[in-house]
Amino acid sequence: MADARRPSKLTPAVAPSLLREMNQRLLLDLLFTGGPATRPQLAKATGLSQPTVISALSDLERQQLVIPRGLATSAPGRTPMLYEFNPAAGAVIGVDVGRQWLRLLVTDLAGTRLSQVNVRNRASNRDSLVGAITGLVARGSTEAGLSPELTTHTVIGSPGVIKDDRSKLLYAVNLPDWHRSDVQAALQERIGPDVSFENDANLAALGEYTYGAGQAADPFAYLTIGTGVGVGLVIDGHLYRGFTGSAGEVAYLPIGQETVLRKQRPAPGMLEQSVSADAIVERARAAGMTGSLTAEKVFRAARRGDRAAAEVVAHEAQLLARVVASISALLDPELIVVGGGVGQNLDLLQPLMMEELARLTLMRPALAVGDLRQDAVVMGAIAMGIEQAREAIFAARHARAPVPAQPGPARPDQVSRSPAPR
Repeated sequence: MADARRPSKLTPAVAPSLLREMNQRLLLDLLFTGGPATRPQLAKATGLSQPTVISALSDLERQQLVIPRGLATSAPGRTPMLYEFNPAAGAVIGVDVGRQWLRLLVTDLAGTRLSQVNVRNRASNRDSLVGAITGLVARGSTEAGLSPELTTHTVIGSPGVIKDDRSKLLYAVNLPDWHRSDVQAALQERIGPDVSFENDANLAALGEYTYGAGQAADPFAYLTIGTGVGVGLVIDGHLYRGFTGSAGEVAYLPIGQETVLRKQRPAPGMLEQSVSADAIVERARAAGMTGSLTAEKVFRAARRGDRAAAEVVAHEAQLLARVVASISALLDPELIVVGGGVGQNLDLLQPLMMEELARLTLMRPALAVGDLRQDAVVMGAIAMGIEQAREAIFAARHARAPVPAQPGPARPDQVSRSPAPR
Protein backbone atom coordinates (compact mmCIF):
# COMPACT_ATOMS: atom_id res chain seq x y z
CA MET A 1 0.00 0.00 0.00
CA ALA A 2 1.30 3.48 -0.84
CA ASP A 3 2.34 5.69 2.04
CA ALA A 4 -0.41 8.36 2.31
CA ARG A 5 1.99 10.70 4.11
CA ARG A 6 4.30 10.98 1.09
CA PRO A 7 3.36 13.54 -1.61
CA SER A 8 2.24 11.96 -4.84
CA LYS A 9 4.30 12.46 -7.99
CA LEU A 10 3.12 13.29 -11.47
CA THR A 11 3.42 10.28 -13.73
CA PRO A 12 5.65 10.60 -16.81
CA ALA A 13 2.50 10.74 -18.96
CA VAL A 14 0.97 13.60 -17.00
CA ALA A 15 3.97 15.81 -16.27
CA PRO A 16 5.00 16.48 -19.90
CA SER A 17 1.36 17.09 -20.84
CA LEU A 18 0.97 19.70 -18.12
CA LEU A 19 4.27 21.36 -18.99
CA ARG A 20 3.35 21.39 -22.66
CA GLU A 21 0.08 23.14 -21.87
CA MET A 22 1.84 25.71 -19.70
CA ASN A 23 4.44 26.41 -22.38
CA GLN A 24 1.77 26.79 -25.07
CA ARG A 25 -0.19 29.17 -22.88
CA LEU A 26 2.89 31.25 -22.15
CA LEU A 27 3.75 31.59 -25.84
CA LEU A 28 0.14 32.36 -26.75
CA ASP A 29 -0.01 35.13 -24.14
CA LEU A 30 3.25 36.64 -25.39
CA LEU A 31 2.08 36.64 -29.00
CA PHE A 32 -1.26 38.14 -28.01
CA THR A 33 0.17 40.96 -25.91
CA GLY A 34 3.46 41.58 -27.72
CA GLY A 35 2.53 40.98 -31.34
CA PRO A 36 4.28 38.82 -33.95
CA ALA A 37 7.62 37.27 -33.00
CA THR A 38 10.13 34.76 -34.30
CA ARG A 39 11.00 31.50 -32.57
CA PRO A 40 14.39 32.86 -31.38
CA GLN A 41 12.67 35.95 -29.98
CA LEU A 42 10.13 33.82 -28.14
CA ALA A 43 12.85 31.55 -26.78
CA LYS A 44 14.77 34.56 -25.47
CA ALA A 45 11.67 36.16 -23.94
CA THR A 46 10.56 32.98 -22.15
CA GLY A 47 13.85 31.27 -21.30
CA LEU A 48 12.62 28.12 -23.06
CA SER A 49 14.87 26.20 -25.41
CA GLN A 50 14.27 26.58 -29.14
CA PRO A 51 13.23 22.91 -29.52
CA THR A 52 10.60 23.47 -26.81
CA VAL A 53 9.37 26.64 -28.53
CA ILE A 54 9.25 24.87 -31.91
CA SER A 55 7.21 22.02 -30.44
CA ALA A 56 4.79 24.33 -28.61
CA LEU A 57 4.27 26.54 -31.68
CA SER A 58 3.63 23.46 -33.79
CA ASP A 59 0.92 22.34 -31.36
CA LEU A 60 -0.64 25.83 -31.32
CA GLU A 61 -0.57 25.96 -35.11
CA ARG A 62 -2.36 22.61 -35.33
CA GLN A 63 -5.01 24.01 -32.97
CA GLN A 64 -5.30 27.08 -35.27
CA LEU A 65 -4.44 29.40 -32.40
CA VAL A 66 -1.17 30.56 -33.97
CA ILE A 67 -0.44 31.25 -37.64
CA PRO A 68 2.76 32.07 -39.55
CA ARG A 69 2.74 35.69 -40.65
CA GLY A 70 5.74 35.76 -42.98
CA LEU A 71 9.47 36.18 -42.90
CA ALA A 72 11.14 38.67 -40.58
CA THR A 73 12.92 40.50 -43.41
CA SER A 74 14.82 42.89 -41.12
CA ALA A 75 16.64 40.10 -39.25
CA PRO A 76 20.32 39.51 -40.16
CA GLY A 77 21.53 36.17 -41.48
CA ARG A 78 19.03 33.41 -42.08
CA THR A 79 15.56 34.92 -42.21
CA PRO A 80 13.30 33.42 -39.50
CA MET A 81 9.53 33.04 -39.68
CA LEU A 82 7.26 35.38 -37.74
CA TYR A 83 4.35 33.84 -35.82
CA GLU A 84 1.25 35.61 -34.53
CA PHE A 85 -1.87 34.93 -32.53
CA ASN A 86 -4.65 33.90 -34.92
CA PRO A 87 -7.27 36.66 -34.71
CA ALA A 88 -9.77 34.54 -36.64
CA ALA A 89 -9.80 31.83 -33.97
CA GLY A 90 -12.99 33.36 -32.61
CA ALA A 91 -15.09 36.50 -32.42
CA VAL A 92 -16.57 38.64 -29.68
CA ILE A 93 -19.67 40.80 -29.46
CA GLY A 94 -20.07 43.91 -27.33
CA VAL A 95 -23.48 45.46 -26.63
CA ASP A 96 -24.23 48.82 -24.99
CA VAL A 97 -27.77 49.00 -23.59
CA GLY A 98 -28.80 52.61 -23.07
CA ARG A 99 -32.12 54.32 -22.56
CA GLN A 100 -32.07 55.90 -26.01
CA TRP A 101 -29.81 53.62 -28.03
CA LEU A 102 -28.71 50.00 -28.37
CA ARG A 103 -25.19 49.79 -29.81
CA LEU A 104 -23.42 46.64 -30.97
CA LEU A 105 -19.89 45.92 -32.17
CA VAL A 106 -18.51 42.61 -33.46
CA THR A 107 -14.75 42.05 -33.75
CA ASP A 108 -12.25 39.27 -34.17
CA LEU A 109 -9.80 38.47 -31.38
CA ALA A 110 -7.47 41.27 -32.49
CA GLY A 111 -10.25 43.84 -32.12
CA THR A 112 -10.71 44.27 -35.88
CA ARG A 113 -14.26 45.43 -36.56
CA LEU A 114 -16.43 42.93 -38.41
CA SER A 115 -19.77 44.74 -38.05
CA GLN A 116 -21.34 47.58 -36.10
CA VAL A 117 -25.04 48.31 -35.60
CA ASN A 118 -26.75 51.15 -33.69
CA VAL A 119 -30.53 51.18 -33.27
CA ARG A 120 -33.00 53.18 -31.20
CA ASN A 121 -34.10 51.53 -27.97
CA ARG A 122 -37.88 51.35 -28.27
CA ALA A 123 -38.39 48.64 -25.63
CA SER A 124 -41.06 49.31 -23.02
CA ASN A 125 -40.27 46.53 -20.54
CA ARG A 126 -37.68 43.89 -19.67
CA ASP A 127 -38.98 41.21 -22.00
CA SER A 128 -39.10 43.49 -25.03
CA LEU A 129 -35.62 44.77 -24.21
CA VAL A 130 -34.24 41.22 -23.97
CA GLY A 131 -35.89 40.55 -27.34
CA ALA A 132 -34.40 43.69 -28.86
CA ILE A 133 -30.91 42.77 -27.64
CA THR A 134 -31.31 39.24 -28.99
CA GLY A 135 -32.37 40.56 -32.39
CA LEU A 136 -29.49 43.02 -32.45
CA VAL A 137 -26.96 40.27 -31.69
CA ALA A 138 -28.42 38.10 -34.46
CA ARG A 139 -28.27 40.99 -36.94
CA GLY A 140 -24.71 41.91 -36.01
CA SER A 141 -23.57 38.30 -36.32
CA THR A 142 -25.19 37.96 -39.73
CA GLU A 143 -23.63 41.18 -41.01
CA ALA A 144 -20.25 40.00 -39.73
CA GLY A 145 -20.67 36.68 -41.56
CA LEU A 146 -20.35 34.71 -38.33
CA SER A 147 -21.71 31.26 -37.71
CA PRO A 148 -22.90 30.70 -34.11
CA GLU A 149 -19.94 28.50 -33.20
CA LEU A 150 -17.46 31.29 -34.06
CA THR A 151 -18.97 33.72 -31.56
CA THR A 152 -16.83 32.97 -28.55
CA HIS A 153 -18.17 35.47 -26.03
CA THR A 154 -20.73 38.27 -25.76
CA VAL A 155 -20.44 41.07 -23.19
CA ILE A 156 -23.50 43.21 -22.49
CA GLY A 157 -23.11 46.54 -20.74
CA SER A 158 -25.96 48.49 -19.18
CA PRO A 159 -26.65 50.67 -16.18
CA GLY A 160 -26.94 48.70 -12.99
CA VAL A 161 -25.12 46.07 -10.99
CA ILE A 162 -25.87 42.34 -11.00
CA LYS A 163 -25.94 40.95 -7.46
CA ASP A 164 -23.59 38.12 -6.53
CA ASP A 165 -26.32 35.49 -6.82
CA ARG A 166 -27.01 36.81 -10.38
CA SER A 167 -30.72 37.00 -9.59
CA LYS A 168 -31.33 40.74 -9.45
CA LEU A 169 -30.18 43.94 -11.09
CA LEU A 170 -29.76 47.03 -8.93
CA TYR A 171 -29.56 50.77 -9.71
CA ALA A 172 -30.75 50.64 -13.35
CA VAL A 173 -33.45 53.24 -12.81
CA ASN A 174 -33.40 54.62 -16.37
CA LEU A 175 -34.40 51.40 -18.16
CA PRO A 176 -38.06 50.33 -18.03
CA ASP A 177 -38.74 47.23 -15.94
CA TRP A 178 -35.01 46.31 -16.06
CA HIS A 179 -35.06 45.54 -12.32
CA ARG A 180 -36.98 42.30 -12.73
CA SER A 181 -35.16 39.18 -11.66
CA ASP A 182 -32.86 37.01 -13.74
CA VAL A 183 -31.88 39.56 -16.40
CA GLN A 184 -28.60 37.80 -17.14
CA ALA A 185 -30.27 34.38 -17.14
CA ALA A 186 -32.85 35.64 -19.64
CA LEU A 187 -30.11 36.93 -21.94
CA GLN A 188 -28.16 33.68 -21.68
CA GLU A 189 -31.28 31.68 -22.48
CA ARG A 190 -31.88 33.68 -25.66
CA ILE A 191 -28.29 34.27 -26.85
CA GLY A 192 -26.33 31.39 -25.33
CA PRO A 193 -24.36 30.55 -22.21
CA ASP A 194 -21.24 32.51 -23.19
CA VAL A 195 -22.80 35.83 -22.24
CA SER A 196 -21.73 38.07 -19.39
CA PHE A 197 -23.16 41.29 -18.00
CA GLU A 198 -21.17 44.32 -16.83
CA ASN A 199 -21.94 47.82 -15.63
CA ASP A 200 -21.70 50.31 -18.50
CA ALA A 201 -19.49 52.83 -16.66
CA ASN A 202 -17.05 50.02 -15.83
CA LEU A 203 -16.92 49.00 -19.49
CA ALA A 204 -16.45 52.59 -20.64
CA ALA A 205 -13.53 52.91 -18.23
CA LEU A 206 -12.03 49.68 -19.56
CA GLY A 207 -12.53 50.88 -23.13
CA GLU A 208 -10.76 54.19 -22.54
CA TYR A 209 -8.02 52.44 -20.56
CA THR A 210 -7.42 49.87 -23.31
CA TYR A 211 -7.99 51.89 -26.47
CA GLY A 212 -8.56 55.55 -25.58
CA ALA A 213 -7.60 58.54 -23.45
CA GLY A 214 -6.75 56.51 -20.34
CA GLN A 215 -4.10 54.23 -21.86
CA ALA A 216 -1.16 55.77 -20.02
CA ALA A 217 -2.96 56.42 -16.71
CA ASP A 218 -3.23 54.23 -13.61
CA PRO A 219 -5.09 54.66 -11.32
CA PHE A 220 -7.68 56.06 -13.65
CA ALA A 221 -11.34 57.09 -13.33
CA TYR A 222 -13.99 57.45 -16.02
CA LEU A 223 -16.88 59.80 -15.19
CA THR A 224 -19.89 59.48 -17.46
CA ILE A 225 -22.66 62.10 -17.43
CA GLY A 226 -25.64 61.65 -19.72
CA THR A 227 -28.99 59.97 -19.17
CA GLY A 228 -27.43 58.66 -15.97
CA VAL A 229 -24.28 59.31 -13.98
CA GLY A 230 -21.59 56.80 -13.07
CA VAL A 231 -17.90 56.22 -12.51
CA GLY A 232 -15.70 53.35 -13.66
CA LEU A 233 -12.42 52.76 -11.84
CA VAL A 234 -9.21 51.11 -13.05
CA ILE A 235 -6.59 50.38 -10.39
CA ASP A 236 -3.39 48.43 -11.10
CA GLY A 237 -4.68 47.61 -14.56
CA HIS A 238 -7.94 46.05 -13.38
CA LEU A 239 -11.51 47.21 -12.92
CA TYR A 240 -12.33 47.97 -9.31
CA ARG A 241 -15.90 46.97 -8.49
CA GLY A 242 -15.95 47.15 -4.69
CA PHE A 243 -17.30 44.65 -2.18
CA THR A 244 -20.79 44.27 -3.71
CA GLY A 245 -19.98 45.45 -7.23
CA SER A 246 -21.42 48.91 -6.58
CA ALA A 247 -18.20 50.93 -6.60
CA GLY A 248 -18.64 54.00 -8.78
CA GLU A 249 -22.40 54.37 -8.29
CA VAL A 250 -21.89 58.10 -7.75
CA ALA A 251 -25.47 58.84 -8.81
CA TYR A 252 -26.28 58.34 -5.12
CA LEU A 253 -23.77 60.84 -3.76
CA PRO A 254 -25.55 63.41 -1.57
CA ILE A 255 -24.63 66.26 -3.90
CA GLY A 256 -27.16 68.57 -5.53
CA GLN A 257 -30.76 69.22 -4.66
CA GLU A 258 -33.09 66.92 -2.80
CA THR A 259 -36.13 67.76 -4.92
CA VAL A 260 -36.96 64.87 -7.21
CA LEU A 261 -37.07 66.22 -10.76
CA ARG A 262 -38.63 63.07 -12.19
CA LYS A 263 -41.31 61.22 -10.25
CA GLN A 264 -40.06 57.69 -10.59
CA ARG A 265 -39.75 54.44 -8.64
CA PRO A 266 -37.13 53.34 -7.93
CA ALA A 267 -36.00 56.95 -7.69
CA PRO A 268 -32.67 58.09 -9.10
CA GLY A 269 -30.00 59.26 -6.70
CA MET A 270 -29.63 62.87 -5.61
CA LEU A 271 -26.61 63.57 -7.81
CA GLU A 272 -28.23 62.03 -10.88
CA GLN A 273 -31.35 64.10 -10.27
CA SER A 274 -29.18 67.19 -10.32
CA VAL A 275 -26.62 66.74 -13.13
CA SER A 276 -28.08 64.30 -15.68
CA ALA A 277 -29.27 65.35 -19.13
CA ASP A 278 -32.89 65.49 -17.90
CA ALA A 279 -31.85 67.72 -15.01
CA ILE A 280 -30.17 70.15 -17.42
CA VAL A 281 -33.37 70.35 -19.47
CA GLU A 282 -35.48 70.94 -16.34
CA ARG A 283 -33.13 73.69 -15.22
CA ALA A 284 -33.16 75.30 -18.67
CA ARG A 285 -36.95 75.44 -18.68
CA ALA A 286 -36.90 76.99 -15.21
CA ALA A 287 -34.47 79.61 -16.58
CA GLY A 288 -36.95 80.56 -19.31
CA MET A 289 -35.75 78.52 -22.29
CA THR A 290 -38.58 77.19 -24.45
CA GLY A 291 -39.19 74.80 -27.31
CA SER A 292 -38.17 71.20 -27.75
CA LEU A 293 -35.15 71.14 -25.46
CA THR A 294 -32.41 68.59 -24.99
CA ALA A 295 -29.17 68.87 -23.04
CA GLU A 296 -27.31 69.03 -26.35
CA LYS A 297 -29.42 72.02 -27.44
CA VAL A 298 -28.74 73.79 -24.13
CA PHE A 299 -24.99 73.43 -24.59
CA ARG A 300 -25.29 74.55 -28.20
CA ALA A 301 -27.18 77.66 -27.08
CA ALA A 302 -24.51 78.37 -24.45
CA ARG A 303 -21.86 78.28 -27.19
CA ARG A 304 -23.86 80.90 -29.08
CA GLY A 305 -23.87 83.16 -26.04
CA ASP A 306 -27.40 82.53 -24.77
CA ARG A 307 -27.42 83.92 -21.23
CA ALA A 308 -29.94 81.46 -19.74
CA ALA A 309 -28.11 78.49 -21.25
CA ALA A 310 -24.79 79.81 -19.95
CA GLU A 311 -26.24 80.00 -16.42
CA VAL A 312 -27.43 76.40 -16.68
CA VAL A 313 -23.99 75.27 -17.85
CA ALA A 314 -22.31 77.20 -15.02
CA HIS A 315 -24.56 75.51 -12.45
CA GLU A 316 -23.78 72.10 -13.99
CA ALA A 317 -20.06 72.84 -13.80
CA GLN A 318 -20.29 73.74 -10.12
CA LEU A 319 -21.99 70.45 -9.27
CA LEU A 320 -19.58 68.41 -11.38
CA ALA A 321 -16.65 70.12 -9.64
CA ARG A 322 -17.96 68.70 -6.37
CA VAL A 323 -18.09 65.23 -7.92
CA VAL A 324 -14.52 65.55 -9.21
CA ALA A 325 -13.38 66.84 -5.80
CA SER A 326 -14.97 63.80 -4.14
CA ILE A 327 -13.35 61.36 -6.58
CA SER A 328 -9.97 63.04 -6.12
CA ALA A 329 -10.14 63.03 -2.33
CA LEU A 330 -11.07 59.34 -2.16
CA LEU A 331 -8.98 57.86 -4.98
CA ASP A 332 -6.38 60.43 -6.09
CA PRO A 333 -6.47 59.13 -9.70
CA GLU A 334 -3.79 60.07 -12.18
CA LEU A 335 -6.50 61.08 -14.66
CA ILE A 336 -10.27 61.52 -14.77
CA VAL A 337 -11.69 60.97 -18.25
CA VAL A 338 -15.12 62.50 -18.78
CA GLY A 339 -17.64 60.99 -21.18
CA GLY A 340 -21.34 60.65 -21.90
CA GLY A 341 -23.55 63.08 -23.80
CA VAL A 342 -23.06 65.85 -21.22
CA GLY A 343 -19.42 65.01 -20.54
CA GLN A 344 -18.51 65.56 -24.19
CA ASN A 345 -18.87 69.28 -23.50
CA LEU A 346 -15.83 69.38 -21.23
CA ASP A 347 -14.40 72.31 -23.20
CA LEU A 348 -17.26 74.48 -21.87
CA LEU A 349 -17.44 72.90 -18.43
CA GLN A 350 -13.78 72.56 -17.46
CA PRO A 351 -12.84 76.26 -16.99
CA LEU A 352 -15.86 76.75 -14.72
CA MET A 353 -15.17 73.47 -12.91
CA MET A 354 -11.57 74.48 -12.21
CA GLU A 355 -12.75 77.78 -10.72
CA GLU A 356 -15.07 75.90 -8.38
CA LEU A 357 -12.40 73.32 -7.56
CA ALA A 358 -10.07 76.17 -6.50
CA ARG A 359 -12.66 77.13 -3.89
CA LEU A 360 -13.31 73.55 -2.77
CA THR A 361 -9.95 71.78 -2.56
CA LEU A 362 -6.20 72.02 -2.99
CA MET A 363 -6.31 69.05 -5.39
CA ARG A 364 -6.00 69.72 -9.11
CA PRO A 365 -6.93 66.48 -10.90
CA ALA A 366 -6.09 66.08 -14.57
CA LEU A 367 -9.22 66.01 -16.72
CA ALA A 368 -9.67 64.87 -20.33
CA VAL A 369 -12.61 64.19 -22.59
CA GLY A 370 -12.89 60.57 -23.69
CA ASP A 371 -11.48 59.58 -27.08
CA LEU A 372 -14.05 56.86 -27.76
CA ARG A 373 -17.17 58.99 -27.25
CA GLN A 374 -20.35 56.94 -27.89
CA ASP A 375 -18.32 53.78 -28.52
CA ALA A 376 -16.65 53.72 -25.09
CA VAL A 377 -18.98 51.06 -23.65
CA VAL A 378 -18.90 48.69 -26.64
CA MET A 379 -15.11 49.04 -26.90
CA GLY A 380 -14.81 48.15 -23.22
CA ALA A 381 -17.12 45.19 -23.82
CA ILE A 382 -14.86 44.08 -26.67
CA ALA A 383 -11.74 44.39 -24.47
CA MET A 384 -13.38 42.26 -21.77
CA GLY A 385 -14.80 39.79 -24.28
CA ILE A 386 -11.44 39.25 -25.99
CA GLU A 387 -9.81 38.41 -22.68
CA GLN A 388 -12.54 35.93 -21.78
CA ALA A 389 -12.63 34.47 -25.29
CA ARG A 390 -8.90 33.88 -25.30
CA GLU A 391 -9.20 31.85 -22.10
CA ALA A 392 -12.16 29.86 -23.40
CA ILE A 393 -10.68 29.10 -26.82
CA PHE A 394 -7.38 27.87 -25.43
CA ALA A 395 -9.12 25.62 -22.89
CA ALA A 396 -11.55 24.20 -25.46
CA ARG A 397 -9.01 23.55 -28.20
CA HIS A 398 -6.39 22.18 -25.87
CA ALA A 399 -8.95 19.76 -24.47
CA ARG A 400 -9.68 18.50 -28.01
CA ALA A 401 -6.04 18.37 -29.15
CA PRO A 402 -4.36 14.94 -29.22
CA VAL A 403 -1.50 14.56 -26.75
CA PRO A 404 1.65 13.20 -28.42
CA ALA A 405 3.83 10.78 -26.51
CA GLN A 406 6.59 12.38 -24.44
CA PRO A 407 8.69 9.64 -22.87
CA GLY A 408 11.29 10.46 -20.25
CA PRO A 409 11.52 13.21 -17.63
CA ALA A 410 11.04 16.85 -18.53
CA ARG A 411 14.09 19.05 -18.92
CA PRO A 412 14.40 22.18 -16.74
CA ASP A 413 13.89 24.43 -19.75
CA GLN A 414 10.42 22.93 -20.29
CA VAL A 415 9.10 24.51 -17.12
CA SER A 416 6.87 27.42 -18.09
CA ARG A 417 7.24 30.84 -16.51
CA SER A 418 4.11 32.82 -15.81
CA PRO A 419 3.88 36.11 -17.70
CA ALA A 420 3.92 39.28 -15.67
CA PRO A 421 0.45 40.47 -14.72
CA ARG A 422 -0.91 43.29 -16.78
